[in-house]
Amino acid sequence: MRGLKVVLLAIGVVVSVPMAAFAQATLSGLVRDASGAVLPGVTVEASSPVLIEKARTAITDGTGRYQIVDLRPGTYTVTFTLQSFSVVKREGIELSGTATTMVNADLKVGDLQETITVTGEVPTVDTQSSTRNAVLS
Repeated sequence: MRGLKVVLLAIGVVVSVPMAAFAQATLSGLVRDASGAVLPGVTVEASSPVLIEKARTAITDGTGRYQIVDLRPGTYTVTFTLQSFSVVKREGIELSGTATTMVNADLKVGDLQETITVTGEVPTVDTQSSTRNAVLS
């Protein structure tokens, strides 16, 4: 009886540890121009040293929205680029757990060499779900 409890406990640990280790976050948002109109076709790149490939990209859809899924927890830099618009770079975006973090951008018409870097902390608020997450080290 005691041996069966130990085996069941071991199976529970083995099954639950990989789920915690593979917690993946999501970046999503809306990209607009200076007048507030949505911008389709914007290249959105999320880069971080925690990614094996170092960067992931997405393109905004017809409604100006993008989504980058399955991102490892860590600190990210998000870059928004579209020809004939200034590049916008958001640094220090902190992702953890399975939260969905919204990162919006407003692009302005500009020179191709112009880059706008926005720094500061973005609060991590998951507006997509009401689950409670914990990060284990």
